[in-house]
Amino acid sequence: MDERTNAENTQAALPPVKGGVVAYLQVDGAMKAAEVYKKALGAELAGAHPPDEQGRTMHVHLYINGSSVMLGDAYPDHGYPLEKPQAFTMMLPVTDIDTWWKRAVDAGFTVVTDLQVMFWGDRYGQLRDPFGVIWAMNEPVKA
Repeated sequence: MDERTNAENTQAALPPVKGGVVAYLQVDGAMKAAEVYKKALGAELAGAHPPDEQGRTMHVHLYINGSSVMLGDAYPDHGYPLEKPQAFTMMLPVTDIDTWWKRAVDAGFTVVTDLQVMFWGDRYGQLRDPFGVIWAMNEPVKA
Protein backbone atom coordinates (compact mmCIF):
# COMPACT_ATOMS: atom_id res chain seq x y z
CA MET A 1 0.00 0.00 0.00
CA ASP A 2 1.52 3.34 -0.97
CA GLU A 3 1.70 6.39 1.32
CA ARG A 4 -1.14 8.24 -0.48
CA THR A 5 -3.56 5.32 -0.17
CA ASN A 6 -2.71 4.96 3.52
CA ALA A 7 -3.38 8.68 4.10
CA GLU A 8 -6.70 8.45 2.23
CA ASN A 9 -7.78 5.45 4.35
CA THR A 10 -6.82 7.25 7.56
CA GLN A 11 -8.72 10.38 6.51
CA ALA A 12 -11.85 8.37 5.68
CA ALA A 13 -11.88 6.87 9.18
CA LEU A 14 -11.93 10.26 10.96
CA PRO A 15 -15.23 11.70 12.22
CA PRO A 16 -16.58 14.66 10.23
CA VAL A 17 -15.64 18.15 11.39
CA LYS A 18 -18.72 20.31 12.01
CA GLY A 19 -18.65 24.08 11.68
CA GLY A 20 -16.93 26.67 9.52
CA VAL A 21 -14.35 27.59 12.17
CA VAL A 22 -13.23 25.08 14.77
CA ALA A 23 -11.70 26.03 18.11
CA TYR A 24 -8.69 23.95 19.14
CA LEU A 25 -8.12 24.38 22.87
CA GLN A 26 -4.90 23.53 24.66
CA VAL A 27 -5.69 22.39 28.20
CA ASP A 28 -4.00 20.61 31.08
CA GLY A 29 -5.75 17.26 30.79
CA ALA A 30 -7.56 16.96 27.44
CA MET A 31 -9.39 13.72 28.31
CA LYS A 32 -10.39 15.14 31.70
CA ALA A 33 -11.65 18.29 29.94
CA ALA A 34 -13.65 16.11 27.53
CA GLU A 35 -15.37 14.45 30.51
CA VAL A 36 -16.13 17.84 32.10
CA TYR A 37 -17.50 19.15 28.79
CA LYS A 38 -19.73 16.08 28.49
CA LYS A 39 -21.30 16.86 31.87
CA ALA A 40 -21.33 20.64 31.53
CA LEU A 41 -22.13 21.16 27.87
CA GLY A 42 -23.59 17.88 26.64
CA ALA A 43 -20.47 17.23 24.54
CA GLU A 44 -20.19 14.03 22.54
CA LEU A 45 -16.80 12.40 22.00
CA ALA A 46 -16.25 12.10 18.24
CA GLY A 47 -12.75 10.70 18.55
CA ALA A 48 -9.45 10.89 20.40
CA HIS A 49 -5.86 9.76 20.11
CA PRO A 50 -4.81 7.46 22.93
CA PRO A 51 -2.91 9.01 25.83
CA ASP A 52 0.86 8.72 25.93
CA GLU A 53 2.85 7.23 28.82
CA GLN A 54 2.46 10.54 30.72
CA GLY A 55 -1.33 10.59 30.27
CA ARG A 56 -1.29 13.37 27.68
CA THR A 57 -3.49 13.32 24.61
CA MET A 58 -2.51 15.20 21.49
CA HIS A 59 -6.01 15.25 20.00
CA VAL A 60 -9.60 15.01 21.24
CA HIS A 61 -12.53 15.79 18.93
CA LEU A 62 -15.86 16.75 20.54
CA TYR A 63 -19.25 17.77 19.22
CA ILE A 64 -20.80 20.57 21.28
CA ASN A 65 -24.09 22.19 20.33
CA GLY A 66 -23.82 21.05 16.70
CA SER A 67 -20.17 22.08 16.17
CA SER A 68 -16.75 20.53 16.52
CA VAL A 69 -14.38 21.56 19.30
CA MET A 70 -10.91 20.08 19.48
CA LEU A 71 -8.66 19.70 22.52
CA GLY A 72 -5.06 18.80 23.11
CA ASP A 73 -2.69 18.63 26.05
CA ALA A 74 0.41 20.79 26.31
CA TYR A 75 3.70 19.18 25.29
CA PRO A 76 6.39 21.46 26.74
CA ASP A 77 9.05 18.87 25.94
CA HIS A 78 8.16 19.30 22.24
CA GLY A 79 7.96 23.11 22.30
CA TYR A 80 4.27 23.47 23.23
CA PRO A 81 4.11 24.68 26.85
CA LEU A 82 0.78 25.19 28.58
CA GLU A 83 -0.50 28.71 27.92
CA LYS A 84 -3.11 30.45 30.06
CA PRO A 85 -6.32 30.94 28.02
CA GLN A 86 -6.65 34.60 27.08
CA ALA A 87 -8.14 37.03 24.58
CA PHE A 88 -10.96 34.75 23.40
CA THR A 89 -14.38 33.53 24.51
CA MET A 90 -16.13 30.34 23.40
CA MET A 91 -19.65 31.42 22.36
CA LEU A 92 -22.64 29.08 22.70
CA PRO A 93 -25.82 30.38 21.07
CA VAL A 94 -28.45 28.16 22.70
CA THR A 95 -32.12 27.63 23.28
CA ASP A 96 -33.28 26.91 26.83
CA ILE A 97 -30.37 28.86 28.27
CA ASP A 98 -31.41 28.20 31.88
CA THR A 99 -30.90 24.45 31.39
CA TRP A 100 -27.51 24.94 29.72
CA TRP A 101 -26.42 27.42 32.42
CA LYS A 102 -27.44 25.21 35.36
CA ARG A 103 -25.82 22.11 33.87
CA ALA A 104 -22.53 23.98 33.37
CA VAL A 105 -22.55 25.47 36.88
CA ASP A 106 -23.44 22.10 38.40
CA ALA A 107 -20.46 20.57 36.54
CA GLY A 108 -17.99 23.05 38.04
CA PHE A 109 -18.08 26.12 35.80
CA THR A 110 -17.92 29.41 37.72
CA VAL A 111 -19.91 32.53 36.93
CA VAL A 112 -17.95 35.40 35.38
CA THR A 113 -20.91 37.50 34.14
CA ASP A 114 -24.35 36.79 35.58
CA LEU A 115 -26.98 35.51 33.17
CA GLN A 116 -29.15 38.53 32.34
CA VAL A 117 -30.98 40.40 29.59
CA MET A 118 -28.34 42.57 27.94
CA PHE A 119 -28.63 45.93 26.19
CA TRP A 120 -28.86 44.19 22.79
CA GLY A 121 -31.96 42.34 23.97
CA ASP A 122 -30.69 38.77 24.44
CA ARG A 123 -30.10 36.77 27.63
CA TYR A 124 -26.36 36.41 28.01
CA GLY A 125 -23.80 35.36 30.59
CA GLN A 126 -20.25 34.09 30.89
CA LEU A 127 -18.77 31.13 32.77
CA ARG A 128 -15.20 29.95 33.33
CA ASP A 129 -14.54 26.23 33.10
CA PRO A 130 -12.11 24.41 35.44
CA PHE A 131 -9.38 24.77 32.77
CA GLY A 132 -9.62 28.57 32.60
CA VAL A 133 -11.59 28.82 29.35
CA ILE A 134 -14.41 31.42 29.24
CA TRP A 135 -17.70 30.21 27.77
CA ALA A 136 -20.46 32.69 26.91
CA MET A 137 -24.08 31.64 26.44
CA ASN A 138 -26.61 33.68 24.50
CA GLU A 139 -30.30 33.20 23.77
CA PRO A 140 -32.68 35.68 22.17
CA VAL A 141 -35.44 36.82 24.51
CA LYS A 142 -38.73 35.31 23.43
CA ALA A 143 -41.44 37.86 22.73
